[in-house]
Amino acid sequence: MKIKYNKSLLLLAAIVTLVACSEDYLDVDSREDISQEDSEQTLKGENFVTGVYGMLTDFSYAFSYLGVTEIISDNADKGSSPTDSGADKEALDNLQHTTSAGSVRAMWELWYKSIGRATSSIEFLETSSMENAALKNRLIGEAKFLRALNYFWLVRSFGDVTIQGVSEPSERAPKEEVYAYIEQDLKDAIDALPKKSEYASKDLGRATKGAAQALLSKVFLYEEKWDEAQTYAEMVINSGEYSLEPNYEDIWRVYTENGVESIFEVQARGESIAHGVQQYSQTQGARGTSGWGWGFNTPSQNLVDAFDAEGDEIRKNATIIFPGETLWDGREVSASVENAAYNEKAYSSANAGASDTDKNIRIIRYAEVLLIHAEAANEQGNASAALASLKKVRDRVNLPEYTNTDQTALRMKIWNERRLELAFEHDRWFDLLRTGQAKDAMAEDGKTFITGKHELFPIPNDQLIQTPEIPQNPGW
Repeated sequence: MKIKYNKSLLLLAAIVTLVACSEDYLDVDSREDISQEDSEQTLKGENFVTGVYGMLTDFSYAFSYLGVTEIISDNADKGSSPTDSGADKEALDNLQHTTSAGSVRAMWELWYKSIGRATSSIEFLETSSMENAALKNRLIGEAKFLRALNYFWLVRSFGDVTIQGVSEPSERAPKEEVYAYIEQDLKDAIDALPKKSEYASKDLGRATKGAAQALLSKVFLYEEKWDEAQTYAEMVINSGEYSLEPNYEDIWRVYTENGVESIFEVQARGESIAHGVQQYSQTQGARGTSGWGWGFNTPSQNLVDAFDAEGDEIRKNATIIFPGETLWDGREVSASVENAAYNEKAYSSANAGASDTDKNIRIIRYAEVLLIHAEAANEQGNASAALASLKKVRDRVNLPEYTNTDQTALRMKIWNERRLELAFEHDRWFDLLRTGQAKDAMAEDGKTFITGKHELFPIPNDQLIQTPEIPQNPGW
């Protein structure tokens, strides 16, 4: 049993966010005058929070999200047919996107709508007469975790952004203030949320104390607050709640969903196949008469070469589907499929190319926390702690122990380890930007990165029309 994004619950939750989901999503009065009488239904706090989780299953995560996280990077190419641009996916692949890029606009809108829904849930709960105080506090903690997650996606993508209910719609709060807002939400969530082991089976998949600690550790990593990043990573590591899956290739299979390595993942399955991330597997499935999908977001030769340079066969074969191979479930991939490679982490054995995927999407897992710990420890001159965490990740995939304690060399090793371990888990572009590798990495991949422009996505043109006073990002 796992949390289900039941459509009726999503409709209930949508009632309170009618304005939050309108076009004017930067100016959200998150305490709409919504009453039970308005909806003629009995509204429950849990329904509202479930509606926030439900936003994670939107089609944008199956297509637009691919464009702004992986296709734009050196990990992936647009894929599909040469004549199918995928709307703006070809432009993103070539770093030629504009202020009208549909993928950028879709994620900007979805993240803000999700934030509006989370804030509505929080304020509904805070003013409710819910008798179960522990459940009430937990649900508020879940909503704050989800709000922080969406602001984290926003600030990494756009830099300074409007904080709903704090900034004026035409104002962009400095990214330092946005990060402070995220930090506070996550600290509140840590105080309110139970451990993963304390949840009933029916609630598996909801945000946990460990998920909030792990996300806060990652937030601190992006802020280069190394001591705090290491401290919160150690909270997760020392909690006894998580460990590495013994076999790397098992991580994305149904029998390890919400397993020992899972810290937070988008839920796609209940008692029967439910509405998961709409078309996530289909958009990335093998393309052609004998395929099962659209063929977008294909692994690049650059990524294949990176795996080969490290001698990393286990992660390469668990990440990439090659034409002519037989997959773990016996499915034969025709040698005549259209593209040279496909994303195996998006593959669904049960649903294959069905539009309603049953695929849980991993957002944070234990291996990443180990790599956050390794990077933060190294930046503070603690090579021994960094090497110990790095070793755990490499041991699983039978790679030799790395022993060089030189800080610069170890830093580069950890960054490369993140690429290989987390390929197609939607962090590569942001990692390239935060580490200052983007310009060189793009040049090696045959793309031109314009310094002073491509560090951030443009504020979408539609938003500029709605709020013409809002400043555009540099270079756009």
